[in-house]
Amino acid sequence: MQTLQLLALVGVFALMALLMFLRKLPALLALPLMAVLVALLGGIRVPDVLEHVIGAGAVKLHGAYTVAIFGSMLSVMLQKTRVVESFVKKGAELSGDNPWIIAVSMLAIIALLFTTVTGLGAIIMVATIVLPILSSVGIGGLTTVGIFLFGLSIGGTLNATNWAVYVSVMGLQLEQVRPFALLMFGVSTTAALIYITAQLYRDGQELNLRRIITGSLLTLAVVAGLIGGYHYGLTPAAQQQLGTVAGRAGTGLKWATAAGLAALALLVAVRAVLSDKTKASGEVHWSAYFSPLIPLLLILLFDVNFIAAFILGLLYAFASTYRRGSLNLLVQAALEGGAVVMPAVVLMFGIGMLLVAIMGPGVPLAAYPDGWPVLGLLRPLLAVVQPQHAWSYVLIFTLAAPLALYRGPLNVWGMGYGLAAVFLASGFNPLAIMGLLMAVGPIQSISDPTNTQNVWLANEMRVDVQKVLWNTLPYTWVLAFAGLALAALLFM
Repeated sequence: MQTLQLLALVGVFALMALLMFLRKLPALLALPLMAVLVALLGGIRVPDVLEHVIGAGAVKLHGAYTVAIFGSMLSVMLQKTRVVESFVKKGAELSGDNPWIIAVSMLAIIALLFTTVTGLGAIIMVATIVLPILSSVGIGGLTTVGIFLFGLSIGGTLNATNWAVYVSVMGLQLEQVRPFALLMFGVSTTAALIYITAQLYRDGQELNLRRIITGSLLTLAVVAGLIGGYHYGLTPAAQQQLGTVAGRAGTGLKWATAAGLAALALLVAVRAVLSDKTKASGEVHWSAYFSPLIPLLLILLFDVNFIAAFILGLLYAFASTYRRGSLNLLVQAALEGGAVVMPAVVLMFGIGMLLVAIMGPGVPLAAYPDGWPVLGLLRPLLAVVQPQHAWSYVLIFTLAAPLALYRGPLNVWGMGYGLAAVFLASGFNPLAIMGLLMAVGPIQSISDPTNTQNVWLANEMRVDVQKVLWNTLPYTWVLAFAGLALAALLFM
């Protein structure tokens, strides 16, 4: 009987993955349906499915989607006050006419904006400014799309909303998620710079490759020298002393940043009070350009609560762009922010249901004295298939990394968190699961042709969205390997 149940569960996973791959059933519907079927086939009673899987599951990720709603409010506020538009234009003006410099500048601007800004509307608004700038210096359409998608992915790596999902799903602390996210930020940025250089060279742009390569090798040599000197050139006592000095310097930098933010907030408040309230529009003040950074700095440096950080960012954006009608804009941003992010919120309902269906409600139930039945069915199977060593972790998941495409099993907006729940149920290290999903994430966010942003950008630049996949996949696959290698070193 248990064998038949296990086969049925695997069949449900495979069927739902196939339906999402063929785009016959959207993930919004597939995940709740999968949760109900998994629970019923696993031997969960109908009343418990209704109460725990559907009822409690829908609110399991309440922390994550509440953060998403507040983050979206700030995103809409920055769009409505033209901060995003002005920021991109200022960056373009300062970049000159060198294609490589302009491409890297646009990459940095996109990444910075999308640490806070979210939604297809924001992507379209930024793209309508960035795409013509990149095209005007002779950068090809395919390369332009790739640069934009890399920027989105890099920004998403530092987006606090995404961190909140890992915290809620994996039961991790922010302090556990943040260091690996910063490592992935560094690796992703390196991959993006390699992509830009290689693609511009293929597009026929005149690049000073010797200078770029020499500078890159020199930077790597300096970093390697510093790391090697620290580990092999210093005694343990010297290392400890250096660590103490670095810690004090970090603390000083932290409080210097706090003083700077306080001074900036005071400046913005005074300017808002003294500004001409009769002006309905005007130039965006330079202080408003810090708005996307406020939540990120508060979370990274001061461990401020996610929601509180976004609310403070929203208030700062309101004050730094204050003029006649700003209060109405704030209200509109609050209302529209929820609407913009609602598809992701509904998807989190389904993810929460699937998590409960697999792992149970988290409290003992008298009806199941031996534990949650689905968990009991899956645990022996996963004990066999899950990697036990660092090398097998890297090898297996590097080969499987393309399963993040087409809403596949490693796609966090498809079945990814469901698979995470299955691995968690088997006792797999939650940090290793987080490392897996974060490492293969760029394959989904950059290369997946089912992403609405990929389809829109490809259509705008008149290139085939499948060509975007094949153009970026070699880079994102290597990026996934690098991320998995880091995760294996840290967590396996």
